Amino acid sequence: MADPLDTGDLFQEPDGFYEPEKEPSYAEHRMLSGQTVRVRLVGSHPLYGNLLWNAGRTSAHYIEQHAAALTAGKDVLEIGAAAGVPSIVSAATGARTTIMTDYPDPDLVENMRQNALLGKPLISAGSTLHVDGYKWGNSIEPLLALVPPTAEGSRAEAFDVLIMADVVYSHREHPNLIKTMQMALKRKAHAVALVIFTPYEPWLLPRTEMFFPLAEKSGFVVTKIFEKLMDDVLFSDDPGDEKLRRTVFGYEIRWAEDQLQ
Repeated sequence: MADPLDTGDLFQEPDGFYEPEKEPSYAEHRMLSGQTVRVRLVGSHPLYGNLLWNAGRTSAHYIEQHAAALTAGKDVLEIGAAAGVPSIVSAATGARTTIMTDYPDPDLVENMRQNALLGKPLISAGSTLHVDGYKWGNSIEPLLALVPPTAEGSRAEAFDVLIMADVVYSHREHPNLIKTMQMALKRKAHAVALVIFTPYEPWLLPRTEMFFPLAEKSGFVVTKIFEKLMDDVLFSDDPGDEKLRRTVFGYEIRWAEDQLQ
């Protein structure tokens, strides 16, 4: 006798009912030295995307060009790292410690770990590259625990360099980004946050730029360091001023003199 509660295949989705997840792809960044950084991109993740962003590439080139003064022997933190090319380049050009972070989503963090492994052959002797999840505005104590003591044996209290590529587009997060800068940057004249971005939605550029007066009100000095016009737009079908969508803006943010220790 048949089971009257047997539903057969009623609740079994037919083949092809769900679209298969996109497989991860890979992208390459050509360093000025001629070395190649190869990174894994997370398929269609909403926080990551299947792209290597212009601001990340430009940040990596800027770091490489200025490594002797900027990152060599220094402790570096990248937030919103995505594929993490600037972090890998920092470690490849002699940073003492580099910590690559993004939102603490397991897929994102695992992808960054994969990229750190891919970049391992490039990392300079004496440099270390760590990966962790970090939500902007939260305590940086877990990240500082990854930084070794100084030569004098004292514990690290902050970082020399903060890399912030394509993060200021999130306007509601501006206060948390400021809070992270206040916690993460050493109160020393050499300490710097690199804020590098492209206005992919040009009509929102005035709101994006509101980050900088907020930084100045919070004890920092903002200096524009470059505007770089890329050969092509990243998203060809997007609306808005094409020149702005091809432009990468670069800023340095440092503590104001009266805030230094």
